[in-house]
Amino acid sequence: MERVDMEVDITQQLSADPLPFSRSYQLEALEKAIEQNTITYLETGSGKTLIAIMLLRSYAYLIRKPSPFYAVFLVPQVVLVKQQADAVQMHTDLNVGKYWGEMEVDFWDGAKWKQEIQKYEVLVMTPQILLNGLRHSFFKINMIKVLIFDECHHARGKHPYASIMKEFYHRQLEAGVSDLPRIFGMTASLIKSKGANSADNYWQNIHELETILNSKVYTCSSESVLAQFIPFSTPKFQLYQHMEIPYVLYARLVDELNLLKEKHEFSLDSLGLEESAAESTRKKISKIHSTLIHCLDELGVWLALKAAECLSCYESDFLMWGKLDVFGKKIIRSYSLDAFHAFETCIPSGPDWTIANNVKANVDAGLLTTKVFCLIESLLEYRVLKDIRCIIFVERVITAIVLESLFSELLPKHTSWKTKYIAGNNSGLQIQTRKKQNEIVEEFRKGMVNIIVATSILEEGLDVQSCNLVIRFDPSATVCSFIQSRGRARMQNSDYLLMVKSGDFSTHSRLKKYLASGDIMRKESLSHASHPCSPLRNDSFEEEFYCVASTGAFMNLSSSVGLIYFYCSRLPADGYFKPTPRCVINKEIGICTLHLPKSSPIQSVRVQGNTKNLKQKACFEACKQLHAIGSLTDNLVPDVVVEEIDAEEIGREPYNDDQPIFFPPELVNQCSMESITKYYCYLMELKQNFHYEFPVHNIMLLVRSQLEVDESSVGIELEVDRGILTVNLKYIGLIRLNSDQVILCRRFQSALFRVLMDPKEEKLTEVFSDPRLGNTPEIDYMLLPSNFLGQNPVIDWSSVSSVSFSYEHVWKDHVNCNAGMIQTKSGLLCTCMIQNSLVITPHNGRAYIINGFLDNLNANSLLRLSDGSVMTYKEYYELRHGIKLSFTRVSFLAGRHVFPVHNYLQRCRRKKEKESSNAFVELPPELCDVIMSSISISTFYSFTFIPSIMHRLESLLLATNLKKMHLDHRMQNISIPTMKVLEAITTKKCQEKFHLESLETLGDSFLKYAVCQQLFKKHQNQHEGLLSIRKDKIISNTALCVLGCNKKIPGFIRDEPFDPKSWMIPGYNSESYTLNEETLCNTKKIYVSGRRKVKSKKVADVVEALIGAYLSTGGEAAGVLFMNWIGINIDFMNIPYERPFKVQAEKLVNIPRLESLLKYSFQDPTLLVEAVTHGSYMLAEIPGCYQRLEFLGDSVLDYLITLHLYSKYPGISPGLLTDLRSASVNNNCYALSAVKAGLHKHILHSSQKLYREIKETVESFKELSLGYTYGWESEKSFPKVLGDVVESLAGAIFVDSGYNKDTVFESIRPLLEPMVTPETMKIHPVKELHEVCQKQHFELRKPIVSRENGMACITIEIEANGKVIKHTSTASDKKMAKKLASKEILKLLKEASSR
Repeated sequence: MERVDMEVDITQQLSADPLPFSRSYQLEALEKAIEQNTITYLETGSGKTLIAIMLLRSYAYLIRKPSPFYAVFLVPQVVLVKQQADAVQMHTDLNVGKYWGEMEVDFWDGAKWKQEIQKYEVLVMTPQILLNGLRHSFFKINMIKVLIFDECHHARGKHPYASIMKEFYHRQLEAGVSDLPRIFGMTASLIKSKGANSADNYWQNIHELETILNSKVYTCSSESVLAQFIPFSTPKFQLYQHMEIPYVLYARLVDELNLLKEKHEFSLDSLGLEESAAESTRKKISKIHSTLIHCLDELGVWLALKAAECLSCYESDFLMWGKLDVFGKKIIRSYSLDAFHAFETCIPSGPDWTIANNVKANVDAGLLTTKVFCLIESLLEYRVLKDIRCIIFVERVITAIVLESLFSELLPKHTSWKTKYIAGNNSGLQIQTRKKQNEIVEEFRKGMVNIIVATSILEEGLDVQSCNLVIRFDPSATVCSFIQSRGRARMQNSDYLLMVKSGDFSTHSRLKKYLASGDIMRKESLSHASHPCSPLRNDSFEEEFYCVASTGAFMNLSSSVGLIYFYCSRLPADGYFKPTPRCVINKEIGICTLHLPKSSPIQSVRVQGNTKNLKQKACFEACKQLHAIGSLTDNLVPDVVVEEIDAEEIGREPYNDDQPIFFPPELVNQCSMESITKYYCYLMELKQNFHYEFPVHNIMLLVRSQLEVDESSVGIELEVDRGILTVNLKYIGLIRLNSDQVILCRRFQSALFRVLMDPKEEKLTEVFSDPRLGNTPEIDYMLLPSNFLGQNPVIDWSSVSSVSFSYEHVWKDHVNCNAGMIQTKSGLLCTCMIQNSLVITPHNGRAYIINGFLDNLNANSLLRLSDGSVMTYKEYYELRHGIKLSFTRVSFLAGRHVFPVHNYLQRCRRKKEKESSNAFVELPPELCDVIMSSISISTFYSFTFIPSIMHRLESLLLATNLKKMHLDHRMQNISIPTMKVLEAITTKKCQEKFHLESLETLGDSFLKYAVCQQLFKKHQNQHEGLLSIRKDKIISNTALCVLGCNKKIPGFIRDEPFDPKSWMIPGYNSESYTLNEETLCNTKKIYVSGRRKVKSKKVADVVEALIGAYLSTGGEAAGVLFMNWIGINIDFMNIPYERPFKVQAEKLVNIPRLESLLKYSFQDPTLLVEAVTHGSYMLAEIPGCYQRLEFLGDSVLDYLITLHLYSKYPGISPGLLTDLRSASVNNNCYALSAVKAGLHKHILHSSQKLYREIKETVESFKELSLGYTYGWESEKSFPKVLGDVVESLAGAIFVDSGYNKDTVFESIRPLLEPMVTPETMKIHPVKELHEVCQKQHFELRKPIVSRENGMACITIEIEANGKVIKHTSTASDKKMAKKLASKEILKLLKEASSR
């Protein structure tokens, strides 16, 4: 929609779009709203929302997508978002978006809001969201066509409604901008205050509302107009005589509560809580104390008891704990429980006693007050009603809770009514979820609940229509509250009861004024209806503001305070401090100093001026400075928020796990058939280190192009049944074959491998008669038996020709042979032709390799069967197969089953002592058909290893192709063994002797080290939180996967154990596979042989392993070059570390002692101060904390320890390397090292909680009395700060030494000694339990996680040998609880197995 179209007078285009069931006054209001900005002032239940919807329908053509414009519907409470959005969706075809704070919209950026605006035409939200969005320039006021304010009477003072109008609407209006939204306000009361003394005062309030909203009030001429459509409740005053509870009882209970309060406040001092937590706990105790006193005064002893019971209940979470820690919560609940017991002593005992027994007597005893008694009696007067719906409005949440308890016990004696309560959380009592509140309202509508005891949440919140009785237990505080609560009684003949204490003339008079206020507001609005709106006073625009020219983002003095707090809340924090600004105001000289947290790049801002708004001015100035250095973006949001959103977008990057399987181009036929074909000839030298009656012999590999593979890499060891078979590959030169020879060779290898793969007669008959045998195949290389001509290896053409065996032509070369003849199934043969042959026996459909004759065995020989019986072979064949042997004196053939083909690359193949006797068979020649001759049994045996050898060679060729891609990218000078690349692309699932885990561990640590170092140097003003997000964006699994996919890494990955059955036989065209050409990123060709699923993490692991491969063989330079190739640009430039850290280090820390501990002398001692300063240390003299150095040191230490373990123990298994690293690089290990060295004494902090936990750690270390700090022995989680300091000191040394990592290791290693070794390593209990369950086939069930008193509880359960074993452990965090529970389960398993 063109912008110019919007500039015409839209009132000329708009027309009322009424709904068919709309009422006359609704249509009037709609016409007014189309004509001008309007505030609709109508009673609750009169259909104001419907007018707003009709207005939206009238504007629909302006906002319907793809229009860039939209409407915004503002509601003051979250509960109203869904309610109003659902109403708009029901009556329009507009797309509606719903937004509230818990959706974390505070952390959305402009791009996210742009998506929402493009998707939705009406945005329903709470006002702070729109205000923030306008301030950050995510929304533009002139792009909003309709702006609806529900409950618009809130638009006063600093409420977001008022701020939206003042900061944006009126500012634009003042500037002469005409393209502003249509304003539509809705309210049942134009006044929010306690009322006015005169009509003029009422008009003054109404006029202020009209001015702020730039709107005129529309209302009906009288209540009678509305009465035609909606019922009005009848107001009734219900007076009660106030009677104090017995003084002696009251005084005793108050004294006890006071003593309990003092007792629990005193107990705070012994706990050593944080000052803020202790103060928060004191305030909470005072609040609960005053709540209980209030209950005692207003409700009586029994309901005060119920209040104490509710507050002491561990199962519920009534209290919003705020800053309280576990100890604070315990004190609060302990106080409430003690109070409960104090009240309990005043309640009659006995199993039959209840509060419902004798209500009047209970009032006399002080258990209930006369006010509560009046409520009960008032309610019971309506028990004749069959279908009552009553809302009782109370002021306090606790009153709502305890009255529900009372009615639940009392009402069943008189009626079948059911009671529930609904309360918000403004009082600091967290009661219900919105879902629960909606459920209760729904039950109320359906009649399942009859009475709701509610706080003000139901005055201006959830839509409750079917109500015929409203009781104000506590009087309304404002006109608005009065009118809205009255409006809840919407049914015909409904009542509005106002409970007032007899003699309370002030309240009685005020409520009477409230009753009359509706008419006064209506008259005043109507009498001034023709007056135009007044302009907003100029002083509203005089407040200093700051606007970003590039975006239009806006900030004034008022909003800067919230912005600076928001900025600080996004700085790094831990369990010992929350980053907040600290304001110090010197009123005498009018100076304010704003101290920002230590991780902020600006530490303090100082301003001078009027003491009234000094804090605002300081925050305003701080925001401007933060924007100037980029810590606040041009949308005036913290830079970390934008980075987090970017990181989330990367995390949501779609990944297709359907990935190709690459096949090396060197083995693919890329040339046409010629009369003479040139092949590169390689000799596979097979050497067995075990004795076997059938020796292996060498095999020739013929390929069309020379292989670029390191011959050193092709030293293959195969684990065969009897020992190790080694294979070496040696290039021996070129060979030229004519077309007949090529076809013969292809036919031979195809036939031979088909025999080995599936030696069934029908399959072999099919194979040998296949016309495609020998055709030009896709996979074109040849594997042929070899023998020697003198010293030179040559093709064994005799064996190759065996595939051409034919009964028709067999005698051509045997006319003069003296070996003799023998009858076979298909005819006579020379005996020399059958001695080394492959035969099939049609009677059982099998193939056998013939090795000679059994001279002492024929058809008349005896055969001993498995059941012990004996018969001749002749009898056996006739009985078993129905075959009569004709040549009874002819010697049987010595045959054996075709050798099985296994995966000989698999690690830990079980060795057999001797071959099964079932492998050998005795065969009557007359039952055998020869299909290959002559070919030795050794040839068959040797060729069974070829699939495994070729699978390894194919893998090496793939690794070579991958390596060539890197080397083509300015890496020609780097030499890396192909075998290392192969190790990096081989996963554990392949079950081979090597896999990527060690290289991945090494690569992961180096990647983190390189990236953290670069970020640390490049972004010297950025805090650790921002650096961590930037790091994760580069090295997260998602990011690495994207980089890997860009370089087509997934196709190279080997992720399944080799299955010989699926091996593609060279020279045999099969329909089971096709090869498709693909181009790599270096424009070289590769082939795709199929597809498979590869998880994104697997791709990331391989990228890390490849980094490790280059690092381990070519050093850090090679590792960096590979990272640059993959897309991670690293440059280890030496940039000076510049920071505003001008302190006298020697006055703050004991430099000689720390340097002595670290065995390092600092050139810049301020680095040492920075390294030991925790974020809680708020003294301005130190302008930073250790977080940045910890960020750097963490990666340096991780890399150094991993490199040390990898280099020191080169022969260990990859899994063990990972375990050694995990045992050495963890917080508990570093924390214990810090305590052991006494580093904890030098940490600068201001946290009582940290002090207490360090003290506990020191005591635990003494109790453990370990000589080492690695491993998993500790049963507690130690403060992260202790581990952080070890890392930050490593970072400080690294920076001070000019980024020399060796210096760091020399300094930090002594702190970690003795370091873990393979001999001292103990497996982590969680991992050990998993391995035990896997090995023993136990069922390890999903852990059950819960929290209790701030502690993590984890139950681990396994089923072992039919028995269930489980254990629950509790710790401060989930990881520790899981470790302890696993440890106990392992202990129980060991005990069970030893019985």
